[in-house]
Amino acid sequence: MVFSSKLIEKAVEAFTSLPGIGRKTALRLVLHLLKQDKSTTEQFTAAIDAMREGIKECQTCHNFSDHDQCQICSDARRDRSVVCVVEGVRDLMAVEDTSQYRGLYHVLGGIISPIEGIGPSDLNIDSLVQRAEKGEIKEAIMAISPTIEGETTIFYLTKKLQPLGIQISMIARGVAFGGDLEYADEVTLGRSIVARIPYETK
Repeated sequence: MVFSSKLIEKAVEAFTSLPGIGRKTALRLVLHLLKQDKSTTEQFTAAIDAMREGIKECQTCHNFSDHDQCQICSDARRDRSVVCVVEGVRDLMAVEDTSQYRGLYHVLGGIISPIEGIGPSDLNIDSLVQRAEKGEIKEAIMAISPTIEGETTIFYLTKKLQPLGIQISMIARGVAFGGDLEYADEVTLGRSIVARIPYETK
């Protein structure tokens, strides 16, 4: 792809660093922004700057938030006896979109993957155990993508949480094994949450 401007080329390279954005799509976005009023592009960049400067991680569940505690954790109407354990924020959003779940969440920040050098200490597991030790949580739903790494993570968490008297359940297998949770449709994911099953270690 030949560029008539080094500035355009640099902007295209910046967009292609985003997931799922190829060079043609990046060029289309750059040319679209060039056609907009200066105030529009300034608003666009200001929103990104504000997000980077202002976004926080919820001190309780590790969700993204504008404050120290996210809206879900601070909502008194949520069922505080149930926590849905997810890999990332996108999975949390996917479960929320089902409108089938009214408990709390815990974002691990990934899953255990020895091949990629990711161990339990690299994830938000200690903070989950600390929440469980307070005695308010009665059930932990493992809404983790059904892969080998996901199963390993679920097994590890079960060994940590069951001794604390917490019931471990998994989303029903309406979600295909080996699939990514964030790509499951809302109906299937919603039914999987409602029809969750106890997790057995034997």
